[in-house]
Amino acid sequence: MATIGFIGLGNMGGPMAANLLKAQHRIAGYDVVGAAIEALAEKGGHAAAGIAQAAAAGDVVITMLPAGPQVRDVYLGPDGVLAHARPGALLIDCSTIDVETARAVAAAAAEKGLQMLDAPVSGGTIGAAAATLTFMIGGDAAAFARAEPILAAMGRTIVHAGPSGSGQSAKICNNMILAASMIAVCEGFALAEKLGLPAQTLFDIASKSTSQCWAMTNYCPVPGPVPAAPSNRDYAPGFTAANMLKDLRLAQQAAGATGAATPLGAAAANLYQLYVDGGGGPRDFSGIMRFLRREEPGSGSSPANETKI
Repeated sequence: MATIGFIGLGNMGGPMAANLLKAQHRIAGYDVVGAAIEALAEKGGHAAAGIAQAAAAGDVVITMLPAGPQVRDVYLGPDGVLAHARPGALLIDCSTIDVETARAVAAAAAEKGLQMLDAPVSGGTIGAAAATLTFMIGGDAAAFARAEPILAAMGRTIVHAGPSGSGQSAKICNNMILAASMIAVCEGFALAEKLGLPAQTLFDIASKSTSQCWAMTNYCPVPGPVPAAPSNRDYAPGFTAANMLKDLRLAQQAAGATGAATPLGAAAANLYQLYVDGGGGPRDFSGIMRFLRREEPGSGSSPANETKI
């Protein structure tokens, strides 16, 4: 079994590290939040004193961080991963960040003789806890082969997407599609409600018809049809609206840089911006159903003043 330094033990990183422990890997973990380190130690992990100690702990270093600036700081800073990783270490960044940062940090790692993969995930906190995440991997084939057995302890689907940055490219494209799909599903159910068509009836028809999609059949944004969906838990998040907005911004940044036409992606970003600005950021991204119903985010089912969209 491997000894792994794990940096970033939050809502995603914490359960991912716990699953590595279940697979008998040794984990030295660090997070800026002390309680997250303590939670890992209670599960059998080692509490690292800082980034440097976690980076030097083993031949593999995994990070799960909020955004590109944190990734640059953690890897490139004077007390960062590249300054303290063991010679020949494999570096795996599971954060969702911009493609430019992923490629820049990987290039800096290569200059140090270190292999690095960008390995963003899909599946949310539910997938992190259940070890059913999908990993989208950017980097060379040798590094991917080395990482695959370790990632298998945290995920069900592990795909090598191509060279550095390809994992991030796949992630932002996937989430842009998901965001637009979720909005379309929400609009369909909102219209059905106004027309007097029960949500279960629409689900029974649409889930077996041409509009069938993951956002409907696995994550239905209205309570009832899919019992495990966040809509049945007052939109407690598996994946927050704030995180979806972050990914949509990354997609729009990439679209602007490449000249790609993404009008639906841009519209989705605008709608999620309005939802987050109205207080919906901590809710699950499927909670945008409440925004489309003109309900105030976080207020249950009480009608609020209509928001112009």
